[in-house]
Amino acid sequence: MTQLSLSGVAVELGGTELLHDVTFTVARGERWGVIGRNGRGKTTLFRLITGALSPSRGAVVHAAGARVALLEQQREFAGAVTVWDAAAAPLEPLFALERRLAARADEIGRLGDHAPADLLTQYGHDLERFAHEGGYAASARVDAVLHGLGFDPDESRVRALDSLSGGERGRVGLVRQLVTPADLLLLDEPTNHLDLETSAWLEDYLRSIDETVLLVSHDRAFLERVVDHVLHVEAGTATPYEGDYDAFVAQRTERRLSRQRAFDKQRRSIAAEEDYIRRNIAGGNSRQAKGRRRRLARVPRLSAPPGEAGAMALRFEPGARSGDQVLVADQVSVGVPGRSLLERFSARVIRGEVVGLIGPNGAGKSTLLRTLVGERPPEGGTVRIGESVTVAYYRQDLAQVPPDRTLYDVIGDLRPTWTRGQIQDHLGRFGFSGDEVLRVSGTLSGGEQARLALAMMVLARANFLVFDEPTNHLDVESIEALEDAIEAYEGTVLLVSHDRALLRALTTRIWAQRDRRIADFPGSFDEWELGEAERARTANADTAREDAARRERERDESRRSQRRQSFTAGEQRRIRRAAEAAEAAVHEGEGRVAELERALADPALYTAPDGARRAAVLAAELDRARTALDDAFTRWAEASAASEGTG
Repeated sequence: MTQLSLSGVAVELGGTELLHDVTFTVARGERWGVIGRNGRGKTTLFRLITGALSPSRGAVVHAAGARVALLEQQREFAGAVTVWDAAAAPLEPLFALERRLAARADEIGRLGDHAPADLLTQYGHDLERFAHEGGYAASARVDAVLHGLGFDPDESRVRALDSLSGGERGRVGLVRQLVTPADLLLLDEPTNHLDLETSAWLEDYLRSIDETVLLVSHDRAFLERVVDHVLHVEAGTATPYEGDYDAFVAQRTERRLSRQRAFDKQRRSIAAEEDYIRRNIAGGNSRQAKGRRRRLARVPRLSAPPGEAGAMALRFEPGARSGDQVLVADQVSVGVPGRSLLERFSARVIRGEVVGLIGPNGAGKSTLLRTLVGERPPEGGTVRIGESVTVAYYRQDLAQVPPDRTLYDVIGDLRPTWTRGQIQDHLGRFGFSGDEVLRVSGTLSGGEQARLALAMMVLARANFLVFDEPTNHLDVESIEALEDAIEAYEGTVLLVSHDRALLRALTTRIWAQRDRRIADFPGSFDEWELGEAERARTANADTAREDAARRERERDESRRSQRRQSFTAGEQRRIRRAAEAAEAAVHEGEGRVAELERALADPALYTAPDGARRAAVLAAELDRARTALDDAFTRWAEASAASEGTG
């Protein structure tokens, strides 16, 4: 079933054509990755799909009654006081209906047999609607998505919204969108502000739901795991590809080679025709030459394949070779007022290494980088930069870019002896041309500022590059250029990133920061991931063995206690059987409650066709299971007391 269709769509604004001949069809349940360079029209496409913008030509058609959810760019969350309020706001109509149902149920209870028929009928209709729209599972769905994106659901009910950081507000906005009832989800850079763990959760969530998804992302590993189609926005149009991200890369390469071959063949043919015309236009073959000229004028000219023009020509060249020891950290502690971030960390970075620093958001990675490059003193310990080491530092907040200077002046300040042409050529290699070089840096978009920061970094000719989330504002093509540049670089790199494709391609060593400690892993990110998976399996097995041993110890203690009884043999047997039965009932009840809670927390439950009904059944069963568990605990306590009384 077709969910969305664009046919021959064009967009013109102020006499400028932004998009032309955009044609593609999205079927229900498909997951599309929308990629392309910044400023090429991805946001315009989303505005067309939501109806915020009308096409100049062509048609945008949705399935009848289709609901579209778009991540809000404004994160004000008007009216919300707590984090949970902000996250659950799209479900407020359901919560309001729940409150009305409760009020009507009270009224019907008071009136009893005198309740009017229309009140009973309305109550029945509202109850059916509440169940159909997933009302019984609404709160559980909000809790599950909050938990998946790194929030404690219980704490979120009391935590003030205004206590959140910018990144946390971004994650609340994503929660809000994911719980919105919708048939078509439009996600714009959903992995921004997510660490590796929450990105992995979002991947699994998007793969499990039935909604149709269109997402803009620069995270290649995320795209590879999630999407089954790619829409590539370039050269003023959009080209659809079927398959995952790796399939798109292969198809794009073949498509460009094919177009290049056709372009080169036509260019050679035209050159030969023009040469014939030039040689014969005034000679004996003038008539034939003129005929060829007329035919040549009617031939539609092929264009060169898009994609290369405007790509960053990025190359890092160290000015001098550093010593073998690039960085030495000895018992380094890092903190901020009122909070310790890292304790007693020691490590040596050796020339030529590419060290990946990873960890959850808020662990203190950026603060550690600032300490290592000397921008702030450590709380304890020492940091030493090696001999002949020059450092270039790419800051996550792009504070290295002066906001009140033109692009031309920024580069001119770093290279005062360069001519105007040299400055413009350098900026041109980073996608800035013409009058763009006279723009003030503070007016640039995030992606433009990131490219300018890299243009500045190249000029440092440093032999130690330190990057803090360099891919945050870059498009896929720019990330690929950055990856190639670091791979070809002959110096040393310390890289903080959540981009798994970048980490897998480059790193030779991993620093995994968590809980005020860093685990130093001497291998690639791929090897670290495999080790983490194995450690998780081992930890789960150890936990299961510990639980089994604990239960066995409890049973042994119960049996020893019973053997000490001074009661008659019959009484001892009765007490023993009661204690064992009570203990078994407790274990069984705990397992059943845990099983039902996991089922209700599974996002896939709420996207299934009969999800609302199943959730309601599970919720009712959970209530009964909890009651039964409380009864089992009471019986176990009584049996334990009786057992102690016989000692």
